[in-house]
Amino acid sequence: MTFAPPPHSPSQPGRRNFFSSAAKLTAAGSLIGLGAAGTTTAAAPANCAKASGALARPTVRHYALSRVRLEDRFEFDGGKVMSTQTALYTLEIRDGKIARILPQGAQLPGALPHYDAQGLLLLPALRDMHTHLDKTFYGEPWQAPRRGKTIVEMIAIEEKLIPRLLPKSQERAEKLIELMHSKGTTVARSHCNIDPVSGLKSLEHLQLALARHRDSLACEIVAFPQHGLLRSGIEPLMREAVKMGVQYIGGLDPTNVDTHMEKSLDTTFGLALDTGAGIDFHLHEAAPTGLAAVNYIIGQVEANPKLRGKVTLSHAFVLASLDDGQLAELAGRMTAQKISLASTLPLGKGVMPLPQLAERGVFVMTGTDSITDHWLPFGNCDMLEKANLYAQLYRKLDEFQLSRSLAIATGNVLPLNDQGQRAWPLPGDSASGVLVAASCSAEAVARLPARAAVLHDGRVVYGGFDKEATGKNKAAG
Repeated sequence: MTFAPPPHSPSQPGRRNFFSSAAKLTAAGSLIGLGAAGTTTAAAPANCAKASGALARPTVRHYALSRVRLEDRFEFDGGKVMSTQTALYTLEIRDGKIARILPQGAQLPGALPHYDAQGLLLLPALRDMHTHLDKTFYGEPWQAPRRGKTIVEMIAIEEKLIPRLLPKSQERAEKLIELMHSKGTTVARSHCNIDPVSGLKSLEHLQLALARHRDSLACEIVAFPQHGLLRSGIEPLMREAVKMGVQYIGGLDPTNVDTHMEKSLDTTFGLALDTGAGIDFHLHEAAPTGLAAVNYIIGQVEANPKLRGKVTLSHAFVLASLDDGQLAELAGRMTAQKISLASTLPLGKGVMPLPQLAERGVFVMTGTDSITDHWLPFGNCDMLEKANLYAQLYRKLDEFQLSRSLAIATGNVLPLNDQGQRAWPLPGDSASGVLVAASCSAEAVARLPARAAVLHDGRVVYGGFDKEATGKNKAAG
């Protein structure tokens, strides 16, 4: 079974012919740094223009971006997806939106600024939906974390460390945002400590950092009681944090940290209901306390319809220990209440059942969590790498499954739907995305090409393009 290209798609070679008719992207690779160690460059059309000078970034809100590679359809053999068909297009971008998607060669309005994407593939914007921008060693000389044996011991270490980190927390947060952009991330959800040591200072510094990047990063904030909501007595500070503009109330291990599950969770839900905020709850506990907490959280959402669609479980490691029947029952309840799951794709003996949850309708997200801090020494802000890890962990090895694996890093936005029809981008969509040297999203997930340019609402926040001369009735490529 095959699908014809959409009416606006010119006929172009499929992926199998893509490489045989293409030269290596030497010019673009040297132009945008794709030849870095550890990265793989895909091929691009042999007629790619050579770099004519320094990279340019549009300074206006209305411009054309030509030779953008978009996915058109899947190629099938006996009902199985064998490859992905792509073609080159020109995007007309106006006021942060994709105004039109034009075939190459179409006429553009006279004098419209015109930039060349060099045949690179456009992927949806990447999303880091669980991170901690407020506390990191990033930007400092290397140091491995000092690990406590329990979460309570780690909290004690943090209580002594925060006063040293706090004075430059805004500066380090901004460095992390720049690292995010270099990996293609322009959407995030950051947890931010609300604790007796830092008070509201961590939040103030994070908000200052985000304000400086308001045009390049859309970031939600979770007021996170890292030292325990009850244990540290910070309910009043959490209320102040909501007044300062956070979107979510956080929580942490109600039994292991707060020692009173129902009281801790009731306080968390009370804060959310009183303030109108959502909830994003860190839950690391194993069974039986972890399972009891999951059931209690779902029950609270079932009893309070205002919270439907506003609650996220972060980590929820206990789900990895459930049998099929228990998992199906909880997944059904989570789906009914639109409770999402944020997982960092942990490695270990308990593999999270993320595909099973997604198949049952649970919205599954991923994030980097700690980024080289006092909790973990790892993390590079690369959400495409998370999609790659997802594909490896769950054996998503063929063209179709690799392409589907991208969804965990993009908020379920994919270039093609399961039937192989164009789902993104479409006219009217935000002009946000990532340009990479790859023939299709499946290859991008498998081979992790460098990010050449990153767009957020039409603005280039990383990398750039070759600037072409404008003129009356300039042709699109």
